Amino acid sequence: MATEVRRKSLVFPREHGAWGMLLVPLITGALVGLVDGGNGWPLAPLTIAVLALFWLRTPVESWMGAAPVKARNERELALVRKAALALTAVAAGALAWLFGGGSHLSLLWIGAAAGAAFCAQAMVKQIGRSGRTAAQMIGAAGLTATAPAAYYVVTGHIDGVAWALWLANLAFAANQIQFVQLRIRSARALTAAERLAAGRAFLVAQGALVIALAVACAARFFGWLAAMAFAPILARGFAWFLSSGEPLAIHRLGKRELAYAVMFGVLLVAGFAM
Repeated sequence: MATEVRRKSLVFPREHGAWGMLLVPLITGALVGLVDGGNGWPLAPLTIAVLALFWLRTPVESWMGAAPVKARNERELALVRKAALALTAVAAGALAWLFGGGSHLSLLWIGAAAGAAFCAQAMVKQIGRSGRTAAQMIGAAGLTATAPAAYYVVTGHIDGVAWALWLANLAFAANQIQFVQLRIRSARALTAAERLAAGRAFLVAQGALVIALAVACAARFFGWLAAMAFAPILARGFAWFLSSGEPLAIHRLGKRELAYAVMFGVLLVAGFAM
């Protein structure tokens, strides 16, 4: 690995999909809160704190030797230490700004829930490859907590909308994780029968998501228009079983899923706004 590339790997987060799971919920929560007449100024310290804490994990894991790319010599250790300390300082400053004067204290409960999810993820990761998907799902619960956090700091309260935003973003992230893992596992599944055999669990999950959305809408916990934000990924998931079995291209798949995430965010905000 080239020296400059390795240095970046020690400091910069490598999980590109995780950025989407972090930022799309943050933006959707913020926009829905603003549509409800909230104040956008607290979003500045929240966004800085969220980005700094998310970024902090990579140099800390490299420093501790828990990352795939580990610091191997004194120069690399010094690099990850400096990055970790700088990001800690930025996060601490942003949190002091956010909580200044005793404001936004209910955010601590959301932070505690997200922290518990990340701790659980770390434990599940110890299982090995068999626990990879479960670990990603648990981590998604922590990342998507930015949705209720953003909604709360903008509106000043946590209500059913905040929880609906969290659950919606988590359900979307879970679907993406399952689909990407399915595509990787079934890279050699060329026929419809082979894809069906490989993707039965995902197909069941898709059906369960449709039922859950219908129940949530019928119970008025979720709006029918907001539920339509899931239509593109549900169509994508079902259509894959009937597709011609195109070869797996990871980078192309990642770009497509990013496009679906942006589409989901736009439709979700529009659904809540209407």
